[in-house]
Amino acid sequence: MTRNEKILGEQLAKLLRGRQAHVSFDDAVKGIPARLRGVRPRGFPHTAWQLVEHMRIAQWDILDFCRNPHYEKMRFPDDYWPATATPPSPREWQQSLRRFRADLQAMERLVRNPKTDLYARIPWGAGQNILREAMVVAGHNAYHIGQLVLLRRALGAW
Repeated sequence: MTRNEKILGEQLAKLLRGRQAHVSFDDAVKGIPARLRGVRPRGFPHTAWQLVEHMRIAQWDILDFCRNPHYEKMRFPDDYWPATATPPSPREWQQSLRRFRADLQAMERLVRNPKTDLYARIPWGAGQNILREAMVVAGHNAYHIGQLVLLRRALGAW
């Protein structure tokens, strides 16, 4: 890994983590009351649960694509959104948060790993590389984190 590739990996990891140009995932979900996790304010397309679970699923799917030579494509949009507007239980909510964070850390480790060629084509893909996939994760997460912030403001929970 060249010096520039190491710097790029570090910058990608920071972009994935957030807290630079936008709110972090942890800040966006911190303290959302259980009673509001399944509430959809008027004019909003999703609940906090739907956004969090969608982010988790999409991030996991991209990470799986990056690492798994036996990756199986999911159906969009059906496989990317939860079946319910409300978390099935407080435990499920916490589990979704934990899994999201674990997969985010795994993506950060992947882009920081000196053995990762950020530019190499993913062999089972259609021209994608790790650099592109990390930027897709960062952009997708930032977009939905912004939705979470707006949703929380609409619910009076920010």
